[in-house]
Parts: sequence; C-alpha cells; structure tokens
Amino acid sequence: MDANPGQPESVTPVGLDLVAPEMYEPMLRRLALAAAGVGIGAALLAATVVEWPIAVAIGLVVGLPTVGYALALRRRRMWVTGTTIHARRVFGERRVEVAAATGVELLVFPARLSRIVLRVTAGPDVQLVPLAMYTDAGSGRELHLLGLRKLADALAASHLAAAVAVSALLVHQLRAEARDARLEERPLYRAVQLARAKDYVSPVVLTDREVAELG
Repeated sequence: MDANPGQPESVTPVGLDLVAPEMYEPMLRRLALAAAGVGIGAALLAATVVEWPIAVAIGLVVGLPTVGYALALRRRRMWVTGTTIHARRVFGERRVEVAAATGVELLVFPARLSRIVLRVTAGPDVQLVPLAMYTDAGSGRELHLLGLRKLADALAASHLAAAVAVSALLVHQLRAEARDARLEERPLYRAVQLARAKDYVSPVVLTDREVAELG
C-alpha cells in the first residue's frame, strides 16, 4: 500500500507483501490474456463440430479458471495500519487487531524453499504474514525494513509475552537487514535452520524459548 503524506505515521498503511505486487502484475496480466485466448480458440474449434452454446461453454471451462485465478491473485494484498493487519482477499477484507491478539506464533515450513511466517490469532480470526523465504543454496527474500518495524511495533502493543518476544526478534532482524548482515546472523534465517535441523516435514511452530534464544 502507498503511504499517504497527509496521514500520521502511526496510521499510514504499510504493505506486508513479501513480493511486491508490481513485480508479478505484468505476468498475471499476460497469463489472463493467454488463458482468454486459449478459451476463445477452444470455443471456435468446438463450434466446428457442436452448436454455439456448447462451444461457448467449452471455451469458458477451458479459459475461465485460469483467468479467475490470475485476477484473484492481482486482488490479494496485505498491509498494516497502526496495530491492525488488513488482508484483502478475492471477496472482502479481513482485519486482525494485533494488540488484542489471543495467540502469536512463528511457523516455519521447511522445504527446498523454506518459508517462515507470523501467525496472529484474534478470536475467531487467524492471519498468516509471510516474513521471509530461503532456499537451500543460501539465498532468499525477506520482508522489507518498514514492514518489519511496523509489525514489531504492533506486536509490542500486545499484552501477550509471546507477542513481545516475537517483536524483539523482528527488531533484531530489522537491525541485521539494515546493516546487511550475513544470513547466519539474521534471526529469521537461523529460525529456518533450526526447523530444518528437526527434520520435520510438517510446519514447525517455534516455542517461546526458541524465539527468545533466536532474538
């Protein structure tokens, strides 16, 4: 989300997308156009052997799912305003108040491309916020500095000890990224290494003790 210069910094929306939407929007646009073209081609080809209503239905079946998928991905956004995480989905928007969270956890999905996410639970609502992803080769992508700072501030406003611990870890990650530290010195990367060492296939939920030690 773009910042609004007229708003106080505390309520300025800050994007939390790990990959900036601007990077993949052209690809999704081309995918949607290509799928539409394939659907039209399928309909025209089918029209040579069946009636037009059936041909149109075939074209929709062939092209519509991919077009819908591309449009849905273009719509998805995530941002934080103050202590509230907003997640825009295909239909509607979810808001999770971090300061009122009933659960805060760090999850690691170990694989060749490992992901670490923040899971915030507030009553019936659960929101996952991608923080970083790393490959086995030692490369990856991490949430930008402003996003880390805003998340850390929001978590620090919570009454949960787990939220405060994760906030401290994100501050250390923020400082490591700011000084361009080696991956081995970054808490999120060390969290992924810790999860990989457990040799689990399923997602790993880091304990409060592990989070504190990583920070």
